[in-house]
Amino acid sequence: MTSANTTDVGMRAARMVAGIGAALVLGLAWGVAPALAGGGATEAMKGTINEVIRVLSDQGLKKPERAQERRKLLEKVVSARFSYEEMAKRTLAVQWQKLDEKQRAEFVELFKRLLTNSYADKVEGYSGEQVHYINERTEGDYAEVRTKAISGKTEIPLDYRMLSRGGEWRVYDVVIDGVSLVSNYRGQFAKIIRTSGYDDLVDRLREKSDQFVKVKGADKE
Repeated sequence: MTSANTTDVGMRAARMVAGIGAALVLGLAWGVAPALAGGGATEAMKGTINEVIRVLSDQGLKKPERAQERRKLLEKVVSARFSYEEMAKRTLAVQWQKLDEKQRAEFVELFKRLLTNSYADKVEGYSGEQVHYINERTEGDYAEVRTKAISGKTEIPLDYRMLSRGGEWRVYDVVIDGVSLVSNYRGQFAKIIRTSGYDDLVDRLREKSDQFVKVKGADKE
């Protein structure tokens, strides 16, 4: 799939991907259709989706003055299901092994902000889209929950790759219409590291985060 097609897929999915996490990255804001097949990982995703919908449907939280409160609640729900550390680790691949503990913590936070900021405003586009659960594949501590997001006549395959840690299923990748979120970022990050170094990647991520804060601040004025 070309980069243009990948971007198109991201834009089409963005309305359905609750921009809280990445992310999101990270398709949770849908009405829930009956599951065709399921298991522990599927039930975990359904629980998160239901909670996101509850927040989105709260009329009191839709008031402009409570926008930040609403976003923070959504971030909290999504963060409980997504493992940003595992996602960040996989986007860096071998580079992750070269980082010390402080550097890893910094990168995880920057990656989380990247996903959060990328989709932060898309959550407002929720208009009752549905997700159909197709099946669940589990092997040891790993699972993949396959779904299909439906918006009008558009259907987008959306699969959650999950890892069990401490008895909890956490998302470490999302595959949108065959495109892996983690693989997509890994390719972008690897190119930057190869051409200008890891420090430049961190600077770019930090700059993106700062730009978003400035834009949001300007919106409030």
